[in-house]
Amino acid sequence: YELSPLLWKKVAKGLSAGRVQSVALRFIVDRERERQAFDPKEYWSLKAMLEKDKKELESKLHSKNDKKLKKFDISSKEEMDEVTKDLEDAKYKIDSIKEKERKRKPKAPYTTSTLQQDANNKLYFSSKKTMAIAQQLYEGIDIGDDHVGLITYMRTDSINLSKSFLGKANKFVENTFGDEFQKYRTYKTKSKNAQEAHEAIRPTDPFRSPKSIKDKLSKSQYKLYKLIWSRALATQMSNAKLKRKTITIKADKYGFRASGQTVIFPGWLKLYPQTIKEKTLPELEEGDKLKCNKLKPKQHFTKPPARYSDATLVKELKKHDIGRPSTYAPTISTLENRDYVQRTDNKRLKPNDIAFVVNDLLVGHFQNIVDSEFTADLEQELDNIASGDTEWKPVVSEFYEPFHENIEQKEEELSKEDVTVMKEIGEHPETEKPIFAKVGQYGPYLQMGTKDDEQKPKFASLPDDVSVEEITLEQAKKMLSLPRELGKDSSGDKIVVNKGKYGPYVKVEDEYYSIEEDDPSPFEINLKQAKDVIKREKEKKKKKEIQTFDKEGIKVLNGPYGPYVTDGNINAKIPDEKEPSDLSLEDCKKLIEQKKK
Repeated sequence: YELSPLLWKKVAKGLSAGRVQSVALRFIVDRERERQAFDPKEYWSLKAMLEKDKKELESKLHSKNDKKLKKFDISSKEEMDEVTKDLEDAKYKIDSIKEKERKRKPKAPYTTSTLQQDANNKLYFSSKKTMAIAQQLYEGIDIGDDHVGLITYMRTDSINLSKSFLGKANKFVENTFGDEFQKYRTYKTKSKNAQEAHEAIRPTDPFRSPKSIKDKLSKSQYKLYKLIWSRALATQMSNAKLKRKTITIKADKYGFRASGQTVIFPGWLKLYPQTIKEKTLPELEEGDKLKCNKLKPKQHFTKPPARYSDATLVKELKKHDIGRPSTYAPTISTLENRDYVQRTDNKRLKPNDIAFVVNDLLVGHFQNIVDSEFTADLEQELDNIASGDTEWKPVVSEFYEPFHENIEQKEEELSKEDVTVMKEIGEHPETEKPIFAKVGQYGPYLQMGTKDDEQKPKFASLPDDVSVEEITLEQAKKMLSLPRELGKDSSGDKIVVNKGKYGPYVKVEDEYYSIEEDDPSPFEINLKQAKDVIKREKEKKKKKEIQTFDKEGIKVLNGPYGPYVTDGNINAKIPDEKEPSDLSLEDCKKLIEQKKK
């Protein structure tokens, strides 16, 4: 088909979105495997708390024999003890004091990716939330009789700012802060795929400050608008001037260093008062002798690479030129919606077991789909087609034909077993049967034994916080210990404890009694405690029952939303004017029939 450039842009966007999800998933899974393989390394640091004439100075060990110490040069307590022993009788003296002024420029205005990164880092917004709120700001609010859009289009790779905005922004800075804070700046986009017809994300009117419209915005809208407004206005402000001061101290063969910085002129930092941490060092002179009040050695261990946040994943995709402004937020949302990833307590993206299965299948059998370089190159080709610089047929043919052949080949070659993740954890000490962790149709689970054994294998689901890749033999044994038979009740019926879809429970015959959060876990509960659970749940059940018509299987019950009638399948609310305890069997049947209709 001869598609128009506009249609080609839509085709490119669609192809890009699917491929970005696959590459993004690979980044997340690869990072998790880096974490699992990570071996922490020990290292030590040392602070010296120094003083002269009641002027205190905190310094850090920096060198030995005039050679800068590297991170792992002191890697054990024994090595640190040697250093502190050497320093017991050391004389501390200021060797040099250096001051240096430097300028700090404001950052370029926001593009889609940098806005998502900053909103995630500073406001803890997900990419999806950021784009949803930005859309609201773009569509606008009512101010007086007018409906006003507050920001420019929020899906852009451009850092270009219009002359109209530059003129107004400079006027605002001059009027608000004075001439010395104003500096006219233009920005040119370096991204090869950026559309210069679009501007950077900026306020439509720089004179419309966040404070002036705070009462018109929701809390989240206000925070994001302030972020966008401040970043755009800062681009038209003068550089900040900082003074950095470094004091070097000699202590025999060791060297210590103390650093601080102060703001000489705030410039654009006037809009960001907390961006720079100031630290003032005491006024001292070269040659001054110092008293050491205390040495503070500290043990450290290297940390595994952090899981991706929305901000760092978007940054990684952008770094590899993968995806367009419109794809970042839906990419992360899709990975979440398909249960490939979950968010940890600190909002990081952790892959679920199914993510490893899907990623390994793609990496092993469809390499190009998850190759970041190949994906970026294909996106460039699609852009060239959209701009009319390249014929579409050779590009599509080169990609599609081998891809289609590979699909057909893999359909014949691959079986379910080939793509099933299975990890042998070890052997159960009592049954001497192997224990496997697998990912199945309904999620990760454990299997003890094989299908070739005389007895059927035993299965147990994995809890959400334990993955196939991480589970240990001890954890597996514990999970496979359920169901547990604890003993019998007064009627001689077995009392069994287990975990089900709705949580842990005690079971007697066909009756189930919930184990609550404050009760012992199903792995630890004993017979007496289980009987207490049964007694409590029976009492709760009695309180819940207002009337029972056992022969017909109809009950009048108290529920969380008020009294209701049920036949076990249909629940019918009782009208306010009727007294639940006075309902006859006929009344109950009538209510159930009305609910059915």
